[in-house]
Amino acid sequence: MTLAPGSTIGIVGGGQLGRMMAMAAAQLGYRCHIFDPHRRPCAAEVAAEFTRAAFDDEAALFRFAAACDVVTYEFENLPIGPLSTLGDKLRPDTRSLAVSQDRAEEKRFLAGVGARVAPWREVDGADDVFAALTELGAPILLKTRRLGYDGKGQAWVDEPGDAEAAWESIGRQPAVAEARVAFDAEFSLILARTEAGETRAYPLTRNQHDGGILRRSSVPAGRAIEALRDVALRSATAIADALGHVGVLTVEFFACHGEAVVNEIAPRVHNSGHWTIEGAHTSQFEQHLRAILGLPLGDSGLVAAGATMDNLIGSDAERWPELLAEPGACLHLYGKGEARAGRKMGHVTRLGPSRE
Repeated sequence: MTLAPGSTIGIVGGGQLGRMMAMAAAQLGYRCHIFDPHRRPCAAEVAAEFTRAAFDDEAALFRFAAACDVVTYEFENLPIGPLSTLGDKLRPDTRSLAVSQDRAEEKRFLAGVGARVAPWREVDGADDVFAALTELGAPILLKTRRLGYDGKGQAWVDEPGDAEAAWESIGRQPAVAEARVAFDAEFSLILARTEAGETRAYPLTRNQHDGGILRRSSVPAGRAIEALRDVALRSATAIADALGHVGVLTVEFFACHGEAVVNEIAPRVHNSGHWTIEGAHTSQFEQHLRAILGLPLGDSGLVAAGATMDNLIGSDAERWPELLAEPGACLHLYGKGEARAGRKMGHVTRLGPSRE
């Protein structure tokens, strides 16, 4: 099925990813309709329509679906049951959401398709934390099975005496315990897949985090990471095919002494792919839309020798005057209002060799 320009794309979620998706849609001649519970989500500012309702409001979702030709989402922490009201208009479907929402299910799924993951075990109580320390060795990283992101819902456990406090710090929620991975670098592979199974991958992207929050993404990713491209691409393609995923899928990896270990997947456009807006022939946002609309996938190659994207977090966004004055800097501000600590307010991309 191919949807022609003039069709309406529904986007569940009104954050910056939805905003950039709506901007890419407008360039191609499509209208966007945002569905979000907040009063003034930043994506609604650049969309044709906006429905304000809770993500679990089935009646509102039903009306929303009726007003759209296809529906997608900009983040994965959504209630799956109510999304069934969207029917076959939802792309990617709820299978991708279900796997990515639960870290234990995700790890079982990844192992099932042949992707390498760090040693792990499920945790349902403090006793399980002790058992994980014995089985996996210290230190271990506790991660809530659901809802954790940007370093939230995580706690390191270095010794048995830390177990109870770590369990309390994650709210005593069902979790996974992961063995510590000694990695050389973190990188991501962003892949688009159509309903017919055609895929198109972007260059590997090296990612640098601080406090669990992505700070910088750069391409090319460097020789050591580039050596892992074939195995990373096989893993990402196997994941997308097994899910029957339609749209962009992001797979985050650790580069571990010549091995590519999957950290997690995101069934959507991703922060580490923002550089593609200026740095690739087809941005990840346009590519996602092409896939869900039944259009031919675009060229995912670089337009320059490289690109570096820096997130503007919290008060970083106050540097906008100097960034606008910097030759070659491409500034994106998300219109979020208050610049709270840890909040992603925008990003800046620079084309050329990676900035280390």
